[in-house]
Amino acid sequence: MLEMRPDCERCGTDLPADQGGAFICSFECTFCAMCADAVDERCPNCGGELLDRPTRTGGALRTHPASTERRFGEDGG
Repeated sequence: MLEMRPDCERCGTDLPADQGGAFICSFECTFCAMCADAVDERCPNCGGELLDRPTRTGGALRTHPASTERRFGEDGG
C-alpha cells in the first residue's frame, strides 16, 4: 500500500491523498506537478521515473489514512 506522503519533497507544497497532482517514483519519493516537471519527471533522489500518484478517497482513506510525516527539508530542501 502506498504511503501517500503529504507534501512535495522539493518545495513543500501540500499534496492531499484525495486530490491529483502528486508524482511518485518506485520508492514513493513524492513531488508536486511543477517540481516533477522541473526535474524532467526523473526523481532527483534515485533517478527513477516520476508518475502520477493515484488518489485515495472515501472509505479507503478513512481506513488507511495518508501519512502525516512531511518530507520537505529533510535533505536541506
